[in-house]
Amino acid sequence: MVQRDSVSSIRGLIPAHLTPMSRGGAIHWDALTTHLRWLAAIPGVEWITTTAHASEVATLTTEERQRMIEHAVSVVPESIGVVAGVYDDGSARAAADARRSVESGAKALLVFPSGVFAGGSQRRSESQRSHYEAVAEAVDVPLIIFKYPVGNPLTLPLETTLEICQTIPTVAAIKEWSYDIVEYEDTWRAIKADAPHVSVLSSFSRALFASLLVGSDGVLSGHGSIVADLQSELLAAMQAGDLNGARKAWDRIYPLAVACYADPFFDQHNRMKAALGILGRIPRDATYVRRPLVEVDEAELATLEAACISAGLV
Repeated sequence: MVQRDSVSSIRGLIPAHLTPMSRGGAIHWDALTTHLRWLAAIPGVEWITTTAHASEVATLTTEERQRMIEHAVSVVPESIGVVAGVYDDGSARAAADARRSVESGAKALLVFPSGVFAGGSQRRSESQRSHYEAVAEAVDVPLIIFKYPVGNPLTLPLETTLEICQTIPTVAAIKEWSYDIVEYEDTWRAIKADAPHVSVLSSFSRALFASLLVGSDGVLSGHGSIVADLQSELLAAMQAGDLNGARKAWDRIYPLAVACYADPFFDQHNRMKAALGILGRIPRDATYVRRPLVEVDEAELATLEAACISAGLV
């Protein structure tokens, strides 16, 4: 069984990588290698997340998920752990996915909520808890709970979140994506008071500065795929109590947060992938996405380029 001291080590800067793709949706493995190496070289990056929203996990086959985890493990240095997303609606299938992910080299798992939760599971905490229990029973690595936005039918109520943290020993952290600063603060305070061994990782990328002011043990975000270097500066400044330095870092991130998280929200990672092409970090011909997602248009490319310039990245 994972011990509390290793559980509490899920903290710091944890970017979630994108998946470069060629026209037609084939994974561009060479560009992915370049992308992963860039992320791994940033000071403060302690983990890198794969097979998650930013990786377009919903479009990946089981074989591709396994290969992607193995690829990430082979590329990043041993000092950086790989977190794999567990993305399946059935608890038994999620447990099987967890086992495959660990066998492929993942050192921790980000457990997505089941789509079945959309039917009203907030009124049945045992249903939500049992999904995480199934994964915890299948593997012996630290787990990260994924807390969805307030109002989303897949979200976990605070009481259930706390119950899971207190009753499942391998729960290491929460990816706090409530997108509500009141809920975020309530979660932060409740966890620090009643489950202090669990890290709270901000995924409030659209207002990251505000969430870090409340408190955070780290940042887990797909937005880190393009601004992990600036997030590193922001997080370091906040941890040092340097609010002026933190604000300067956030002022650079802000234009890209606005551009990437504009409506429609589900285009966020398409935009980030396009930004990687604009920044020259992956080839332009590796910025395609798989359906049902669609590539950004010329107007959005211009907006993203302007945001990259405002951020001082080009």
